[in-house]
Amino acid sequence: MSTAHAGRQQGRLWRWVPLAPATLLLVLFLAGPIAYCVWIAFTNTQLTGSSSSDFVGLANFRRAFADENFRNAVWLTLVFTFVSSIVGQNTLGLALAGLMRAASRPVRTLTGALVIAAWVLPEIVAAFLLYAFFRREGTLNAILDWLQLPSQNWLYTLPILAVSFANVWRGTAFSMLIYSAALSEIPKDITEAAQVDGASGARRLWHITLPMIRRSIGTNLMLNTLSTLSVFGLIWAMTRGGPGNRSQTLPVFMYDQAFQKSLIGYGTAVALLLLLVGSLFSLVYLRLMRVEV
Repeated sequence: MSTAHAGRQQGRLWRWVPLAPATLLLVLFLAGPIAYCVWIAFTNTQLTGSSSSDFVGLANFRRAFADENFRNAVWLTLVFTFVSSIVGQNTLGLALAGLMRAASRPVRTLTGALVIAAWVLPEIVAAFLLYAFFRREGTLNAILDWLQLPSQNWLYTLPILAVSFANVWRGTAFSMLIYSAALSEIPKDITEAAQVDGASGARRLWHITLPMIRRSIGTNLMLNTLSTLSVFGLIWAMTRGGPGNRSQTLPVFMYDQAFQKSLIGYGTAVALLLLLVGSLFSLVYLRLMRVEV
């Protein structure tokens, strides 16, 4: 019996051998840098000036919570995430998926191509396109002038809403694809039976469609929220966090502190706090997805 048990143990051990190189690479290139970043967040490391790197404990985190600019960045990050991801991409993606399901094949093909084109564009290209759209002499104001409506410098007066719209324009395709797949799984006989019973479109949406794609909604919200929390290039290219700090979300604030002001320790502490915000969003979504309707 002991020999058989030893043989089984040896067999399990050999099954792990093919995974050893991948595990080693993950530890070396993923776990290692993460651990080093965590350590840096508790030091006063700088890019320039003093070459010393002393352990300062929670000083960087206390500094962050006492920093008015950090609190402003947290607020703008929440506004940017709520407007562009939770409301914008999620709602527009679901609406486009529903409309494309009912549209003819040529319309579906054209709409899908236009929406996905914005998604596959490099972030910096999309940012400059939207910068040209919102700037004072840009496309939006040209349209408003042609309609004889008041125009303004949108990147100065409403910068956080401008970058939020840009993120909606660029990222809606992901939500549309997820919801298109989810809606295709709903049996048509259920919706047709509800329609025969006299249920309106709104009632079918609320009582049939949304409950049946609840898990897809949760998955889409979680993935979109996490990707939106980390958006940097789009905002940096359009406004650089300005004017002032009126569009300075946490990734832009972190970059400014770590690389513009050379405070690597403080910037890394902000990055860990951003990671904590993303983790809290994930826990909320996972909790909601476990709740049965």
